[in-house]
Amino acid sequence: MTDLKDKIFRTKARLMNLQEIVIGGELASGARATLVHRNEMGSSFSLESVSYALDGAPVYAKADQGGDLRGRSEFEVFSGRVVPGSHQLAVQLVYRGHGYGLFSYLEGYKFRVQSSNAFKAEPDKVTTVRVVGYEKGGITAELKDRPSVRYDIDVQREDAQPAPAPQQEKK
Repeated sequence: MTDLKDKIFRTKARLMNLQEIVIGGELASGARATLVHRNEMGSSFSLESVSYALDGAPVYAKADQGGDLRGRSEFEVFSGRVVPGSHQLAVQLVYRGHGYGLFSYLEGYKFRVQSSNAFKAEPDKVTTVRVVGYEKGGITAELKDRPSVRYDIDVQREDAQPAPAPQQEKK
């Protein structure tokens, strides 16, 4: 059921993206956005689910099943054409406390982090937004205040993407 919901959200996001491209006339040119999730949380927190929405439209939602989220430190959640201009990215991350020994009480706690960030997509450029879940405040901060999100944004010219390696001729 969860996989089906995930596919529906991605299909809906693709359709909305195509609708914006067709209405905005941005098929051949325009801007490109890439959204990447990065997990820098410590071992006390285990990623349970992620949900992303771009301009109010869901683009990615996944719940951890068998460690498929916990085992990945970084993964792409969206890559595609967007209309140049301002965009709003909304993120919801759910962590489960992961304790052992003296700190086994953490197992019963859930930590929900909701955040949003605006970014600007420029024509003929690729805007990469890396959403990083991390622990803020260090060891002196209360556990409930540690889960946080930061946004690392990188903008490059679209033609500045790495070129494929040249193929060698066979003799």
